[in-house]
Amino acid sequence: MKDNTRDVDLGGDYYDEDDYEIADAQFDLSSGVGQQPETARPTGEGERLQKVLARAGLGSRRVCEDLIAKGRVSVDGKRAILGMRIDPQVATVLVDGSRIQVREDMVYLAFNKPAGVLSAMSDDRERFHLGDYVENFTDKGIRLFHIGRLDFETEGLILLTNDGALAHKLAHPSFGVEKTYLAEIIGPVAKDVGKQLRDGVELDDGLARVDSFKIVDQFGKRVMVELVLHEGRKHIVRRMLDKVGHPVQSLVRTKFGPIHLGAQRSAVLRPLNSKEIGELFAAVDK
Repeated sequence: MKDNTRDVDLGGDYYDEDDYEIADAQFDLSSGVGQQPETARPTGEGERLQKVLARAGLGSRRVCEDLIAKGRVSVDGKRAILGMRIDPQVATVLVDGSRIQVREDMVYLAFNKPAGVLSAMSDDRERFHLGDYVENFTDKGIRLFHIGRLDFETEGLILLTNDGALAHKLAHPSFGVEKTYLAEIIGPVAKDVGKQLRDGVELDDGLARVDSFKIVDQFGKRVMVELVLHEGRKHIVRRMLDKVGHPVQSLVRTKFGPIHLGAQRSAVLRPLNSKEIGELFAAVDK
């Protein structure tokens, strides 16, 4: 039986909500978004575009044919035409300017991590970890990356994928992808706490600031606050709130970029839909 009750030190200076893993794979995400693309030429090789789009979740083949006919689809920067074929392994496909992942081998998952689960794919001390929840994929030889990490006791949304290039971009602070957290603290909360956090508080590893802060609920002395930030350091949310005199009682990540936790239950894993995947690409392809 695994022990999921012990505290854990993952080590390293930066492993918290915004840590990332770097993969060797690289993708050409330049797609000419916002430009008027040339018209692609038909080719006899590969799969029919409407079939590829339908498989990616854009609708029936007839719906996808209509998208192509209306000029809403581009392939490798050129306007798609009916009858064209593509190689899904290398083609960059956009619908209405948004990237669509058409590779069948790519996996994009959203997981609601419970407290007491390690943000790692394995653990030699046999603690509960992310790998325990994705064995249906890893047993098939699919190597998954978790996009960032959450503290051992932090709950909420964490994304997993085998798209190493996208994982790196989503997690790297330079791309400015926002993460939203809901924290329970002990009140009362002074009026200037939000301003302090937005202006920045000095931590032992430098200045840290939130993009936004607001009180969302209060019950007795317990207060629920929402924080949005795009950087990630070890225990950054907990340390910032502790710095302004409000130690965290519980912490949940409710949003990662455009992806919402919503009503997804704890310990539940779900695949992202084509719209959500496109929104992730758009978040880093600006």
